Order: sequence, then structure tokens, then C-alpha cells
Amino acid sequence: MNPLNHVAIIMDGNGRWGLKYKNSRNAGHKAGLNTVEKIIKETLKKKIKFLTLYAFSTENWKRPKKEINYLFNLLENFLLNRIEELNKQNIKLKIIGVKSFSSKLNNLLRKSEKKTSKNKRLQINLALNYGSKFEIINAFKNLNKNKEKISEKNLNKYLLTRNTPDPDLLIRTGDTKRLSNFLLWQLAYSEIFFEKKLWPEFNEKDYSKIINKFKKIKRNFGNI
Repeated sequence: MNPLNHVAIIMDGNGRWGLKYKNSRNAGHKAGLNTVEKIIKETLKKKIKFLTLYAFSTENWKRPKKEINYLFNLLENFLLNRIEELNKQNIKLKIIGVKSFSSKLNNLLRKSEKKTSKNKRLQINLALNYGSKFEIINAFKNLNKNKEKISEKNLNKYLLTRNTPDPDLLIRTGDTKRLSNFLLWQLAYSEIFFEKKLWPEFNEKDYSKIINKFKKIKRNFGNI
């Protein structure tokens, strides 16, 4: 049985679900937040130590401004209402991405990270304004700036996921088979599962089913 330390998820399909069932993309984003809570609970139950959620990419700024504002309002409300509970559950929140939002949201993100920084039960990496190509280029710039030798070990020090093991498993919902500029370096040897269900439809049973399949895979890492 394969050990499972780190699960990464591309939460795709909120907007499509919202249009299909509620005639509103925003309704899909709201429904998707319920799925996030279910998956966090199941991750705790399975004693997985790291969960990385792709919430907002550097490319998502191309979306309509009203939708972006709604997304960030959802995030603000979630943090204001749930950060105490996450803290009580010994969950650490880490933001990976560039914090270039409103001063209110930036402060809230910083406070949430600080409040939960010493928690050990589960680390949730929330990928916000995140793009893997930017991350890798930025890491090389830092290597150059500090006149360090180019190596995997040195590059890893400057990635936004430093001090976090690479994902063992990537799940993408929404019946789309691509990585969308997400953790391109870190996913080199991750097992990848593409799920047909849209994110608001994804549930604990689906999650457990994928984890059980993952545990039975023969992982060679280039070996035989």
C-alpha cells in the first residue's frame, strides 16, 4: 500500500455546475465551498498531512470582474467565519501565490497564516494568484541573485512549496485533462486522476475511491 502524505486538487467545474443547475456561475463557486469543507474533513479523517487546493490561478484574472469580486468575497467570508475552527482543529493554512489583492484580503490572509502557523495536524496550501511558470522563473532569479549553483536541491529552496513534500496524488475534477500551470515542477512523479464530476458534485466517497486506487498503484519512479 502506497503511503499518502500530500494530495493536490484542481477544483474545476464550479462555474459550469452553477450555470447548469442555478443559471449562475457564482452559485457554483458558493456550492464548491461546501465541497472544500467536506474534503478537508475527509483529509483529516484519513490522516493526510498536506492538502494543496488550486483556488485562483494567475490566468483567472481574465475572468469578468464581478465573478472575481464574488470569489474574493467568498474567501474573505470563509476566513472570517472559519479560521478559528481551522485553528482549533490544529490545521495550518499557507498561501502559495502572490498576495496582490485588496489590502483587506491581504491582511486577512496574513493574519490567518500567522494564527495557524504552529499547527501540525494538516497543512492546507491554498494556491491563490498562483502560476507554476512564474514560480519556477522566480526561483531561478533568486538562485542567480544569491549566486547559488543550479541544482534541484537549491531550486526547491525558492519554490513557494518549500518545506512541503511533493504531491503523491493530483486530482482534477470537471472532466478536463490538463494541468493548467499548476505545480509543474512538483508533480513530476505524482499519480494523476482526472475525475468527470464537476467540483460541487465531488464527494467524500469519490475522494476515498481515488485514494484507494492510488494506494494500490505500483509506483516505480523511473525504476522497474
